[in-house]
Amino acid sequence: MENKKFYITTPIYYPSANFHIGHCYTTIIADAIARYKRLDGYDTYFLTGSDEHGQKIQKKAEEAGVSPQEYVDKIVDNAKDLWKELGISYDQFIRTTDKNHKKIVQKIFTKLYEQGDIYKGEYKGLYCTPCESFWTESQLNEGKCPDCGRDVHEVTEEAYFFKLSKYQKRLEEHIEEHPEFIQPVSRKNEMINNFIKPGLEDLCVSRTSFTWGVPVEFDKGHVVYVWIDALSNYISALGYLSEDDSLFKKYWPADIHLVGKEIVRFHTIIWPIILMALDLPLPSQVFGHGWLIIDGGKISKSLGNYKDPREYIKDYGVDALRYFVLREVPFGSDGNFSESALIDRINGDLANILGNLVNRTVGMVNKYFDKIVPEQKELQEIDKNLIENAITLKDRVDKNIESLDISSALEEIIELCRKCNKYIDETEPWVLAKSDELKERLGTVLYNLLDSIRIVSTMLIPFLPTTSDLIFKELNIDINSFDKVKEFNVLKSETTLNEPVILFNRVDKKEKLGE
Repeated sequence: MENKKFYITTPIYYPSANFHIGHCYTTIIADAIARYKRLDGYDTYFLTGSDEHGQKIQKKAEEAGVSPQEYVDKIVDNAKDLWKELGISYDQFIRTTDKNHKKIVQKIFTKLYEQGDIYKGEYKGLYCTPCESFWTESQLNEGKCPDCGRDVHEVTEEAYFFKLSKYQKRLEEHIEEHPEFIQPVSRKNEMINNFIKPGLEDLCVSRTSFTWGVPVEFDKGHVVYVWIDALSNYISALGYLSEDDSLFKKYWPADIHLVGKEIVRFHTIIWPIILMALDLPLPSQVFGHGWLIIDGGKISKSLGNYKDPREYIKDYGVDALRYFVLREVPFGSDGNFSESALIDRINGDLANILGNLVNRTVGMVNKYFDKIVPEQKELQEIDKNLIENAITLKDRVDKNIESLDISSALEEIIELCRKCNKYIDETEPWVLAKSDELKERLGTVLYNLLDSIRIVSTMLIPFLPTTSDLIFKELNIDINSFDKVKEFNVLKSETTLNEPVILFNRVDKKEKLGE
């Protein structure tokens, strides 16, 4: 079978302060999708990283009394450590301060200039320093930045401009011909109606008012402005315009860019037009997800209204945090993050449904069959229904993954666990165990549960990798692909099980939160 490729990216995050649960949200989702594709036989490349240049970083570094490089190094080290704790399986962490990235950005800028897509002029506009964005008067929200609500100030400086307007018609045609390019549909409509239809203005792509950036090679007083610098990471990471461009040839175009809704316009207007100007294919899809909200407001580094995500990991475990982030919010919408809701998910889905199922089943096999996996014998209708649900699980999850509905994908897996628990209640193994004549039936029931758990835990690998490993250890099996999830009778009878462990402890919400 020919190897299928899959290239997924997160946005590269701005390291003005240590990362919060909002950064974790996007990255955990990207990680789950990347892991899923790998298990499904795709040659997968997963890119994340940091966008480290700009006036805001320079100012923060000055305030801290360190160089901009020292300032971002500390935050990036912290971020990489956090990704390690969360089990993020990225293939590359790109930094815009990487030497190779800076060289490629310079080559891209020069190429666009030499072919007439970049020209020199003067910029006068309304600028938001925290967002590093220019706005027109009509785009402001009550005189404030429409993204962050802060004050803007007028800026006038010599600058280079990129001819966005030249490619407007071509971009409109691409969006029309590729309806899946901008998702969800609400974001696509917003981009078309609010930004593209009113007419694209040429874009300021260099700055002279600060120095922390990639120098324009042919005009040293200028640094390349954030959007060409940052957006180019998706191809510089693969070696575009480098001596070794094998990764670029292999993985570009990207299958999906995952981005927060506040930067959708940069990824669906500026980035595709840069690619058009470079005569490169466009990514298949840009998906703009919503925000995690804390107490009704956006999680904000500047407001400091959040905990270090490691505190949640320490208190509840990494897989509980991953599960909550993936399950709680329909991807694309805004969702509320609260410890109360996190505890409800742990106690409900993870402890009562998944953990209880595994613990009960392994415990009964150990008790009634001396830890040996029994044989499956004659099947009844109730068994066939459970088996059918188990072997079709992947088809249902596949559809949700395809539409990036990760919450529903997890719900399908938990629903099979519910069915297994119901099957236990209906077949009553503890009653069957009382009669030697029903030993064969008991063995069949417990085998069906064990093999269903094998399928469940295999499908959970991308989402809850640590938990899956614990279940595999209990079942005494080793699984690293989806090859057998549509088959039953895979678990070998006569296998010796290990002792069950508590996968998720119930949390006393009142004691934990003082409710």
